[in-house]
Amino acid sequence: MTDDHTPADMDGGAENPAPEEPNASDSDANLEAMLDVLQAENAALKDQMLRVAAEAENAKRRAEREANDARAYAIQRFARDLLGVADNLSRALQHEPAGEDPVVKNFVLGVELTEKELAQAFERNGLKKVDPPKGAKFDPNLHQAMMEQPASDVEPGAVIQVMQAGYELMGRIVRPALVVVAARNSGSAPAGGDVGQTVDTKA
Repeated sequence: MTDDHTPADMDGGAENPAPEEPNASDSDANLEAMLDVLQAENAALKDQMLRVAAEAENAKRRAEREANDARAYAIQRFARDLLGVADNLSRALQHEPAGEDPVVKNFVLGVELTEKELAQAFERNGLKKVDPPKGAKFDPNLHQAMMEQPASDVEPGAVIQVMQAGYELMGRIVRPALVVVAARNSGSAPAGGDVGQTVDTKA
């Protein structure tokens, strides 16, 4: 007679062991490690975003500067050609003919209106006149000294007369104002100054 035994009978009816529960300390360590990784990735993305924003702002400013330079260069050449016209109109008005002839008066009025309209056109396009008043401090960035003359009513080195007005375009000098400056030994020279020494108009 054969014995019919099942595997369970052969194991003596022993039950399967229960699965082990995960260690709580290991879970906390894994969570902390994942948190550190996420924080590092977040910091890297934030730094990358700030860099991209800064590069975009720099590119915007560079494009604006290049556009302004291109516009200024395009106008500058045209403006130089028109400065001679403005000078001639100014000289014509300085030598206005005397008399009461209505034809002459109308002609002079027409020249004045033309000069005014040209000056307004310059102003609208950013071309500003450099015409320092008498006694103004000499500025080598805007003025060019053509000669020195004694003067008792202005400080040494100051502008006495403007021989030809200058112009600047968007902060860039197109043509310096040609001026006459007071000699160093004229007027009330500063204490300790060397009498007879010419003013350094290039400083």
